[in-house]
Amino acid sequence: MSGAPILQVRNLCKAFPGVQALTDVRLDVAAGSVHALMGENGAGKSTLMKILCGLHTADAGEIRFKGQPIRASSPHEALRRGIAMIHQELLPFPNLSVAANIGMGREPTRWFPGWIDQAALARDATRVLARLACPLAPQRRMKDLSVAEMQTVEIAKALAYEPGLLIMDEPTSALSEREVEALFSVIRELQQRGVAIIYISHKMDEIFRIADTITVLRDGRHIATRPASELNEPQLISLMVGRDLAPTPAARDSRGDPALEVHRLTQPGKFRDVSFTLHRGEILGLAGLMGAGRTDLVNAIYGLAPASSGAIRVHGKDVKITNPAAAIAAGIGLVSEDRKQFGLVLPMSVQHNLTLSSLRGRWIDQRRERALADAQIRAFALKVTGRHQAVVHLSGGNQQKVVLAKALLTEPDILILDEPTRGIDIGAKAEIYALINRLAGAGKAVLLVSSELPELLLLSDRLLVMREGTVTAELDSHQTSQEQILIFAMPA
Repeated sequence: MSGAPILQVRNLCKAFPGVQALTDVRLDVAAGSVHALMGENGAGKSTLMKILCGLHTADAGEIRFKGQPIRASSPHEALRRGIAMIHQELLPFPNLSVAANIGMGREPTRWFPGWIDQAALARDATRVLARLACPLAPQRRMKDLSVAEMQTVEIAKALAYEPGLLIMDEPTSALSEREVEALFSVIRELQQRGVAIIYISHKMDEIFRIADTITVLRDGRHIATRPASELNEPQLISLMVGRDLAPTPAARDSRGDPALEVHRLTQPGKFRDVSFTLHRGEILGLAGLMGAGRTDLVNAIYGLAPASSGAIRVHGKDVKITNPAAAIAAGIGLVSEDRKQFGLVLPMSVQHNLTLSSLRGRWIDQRRERALADAQIRAFALKVTGRHQAVVHLSGGNQQKVVLAKALLTEPDILILDEPTRGIDIGAKAEIYALINRLAGAGKAVLLVSSELPELLLLSDRLLVMREGTVTAELDSHQTSQEQILIFAMPA
């Protein structure tokens, strides 16, 4: 269902030092509708949403919600008015439980003011998690969860406020197909209740499945608003980036000798008896649902959490990898699934982040460090003001390219990519696809972990499917489908 506009934005402007983030932006969102907000990283989407939920204040323009002018000065005020947001960047309280995170600010009390009713808190959390078909125990600590599980908790926390307008910024970026379907069911339920949803995603298939209306921003300006039924993917991409982008198919004729061999690798409670071979010049995809053990497996190979048993061979030689330094020495590089937590030191400069893994020792040759950083900035076409710019101020796509460039500076023969395009726009994604293909074409062995099945099918030569910590299938990516992959990924 959809109705009259519940949200009206007119001539909104916002500037930061040296950057005009928004210029005369307009937006109408109808009650009971899913309104997709599209644009490349840096287009102004996140700035607009942060103004709506009280994290930023607009310099000019008007916002009307439920017919009344509003100017939310804090997230608490926005929530009080009925506007909630699921942020792309996770914002958990890591040392608190799942239930405490979901109930934050709305804790039920008993007996005396300030005494939290823990049983009621757990019941409330279980109820909202059940709407997402998520079996997480409410007493688990957030710091013990995977990225996908933390993202599910963030979604549950927003739903618990029962908002009139729900802003979803990349809500499925770490979710598997099953969790996405559960979320879409909740979205349809919210629509029936008249809740308006602003949906931000770089996943085109999701947009055309769930959106009623699409608004495109580019360089902080409104470009177009159209019914989703009147657009196709090439037209939408053209509106977003101002040019046509063609997908980059895998184009490799043959694979070389084995580069990485894993034999019966086991970590109790995480994965067991995993065996596979990755060849030079090959992209091996790794598919599976949330909790299948994919990230635990690649972390073990890289030495972040070594396996308890099994063997790893690199170029035919047994290696013992107990830490990342040993992995780098063996010629293995890793791009982790959470760039902000594990891939970058956000307050540090682009230069220092790029060279963090490749320059080691008591004394650093600063001239060489500058030369390496400048070379990587040029090679990856990083949009930066200079090598000394703090990484925290870069767009998501440019941050991801910094992580990739850092990993490649160690000159690995084997590159593990865990969700390498998570949360980045279509233009940056196309660049990373082309880079992955070039690396494989140059003889690198690539292990690609992704929750996006179209991405795996497009890039991979072969696919391994994991379910509950074990490999359940090896498939030819050119002779299979998303449905076949899910058959092997779903719990028995």
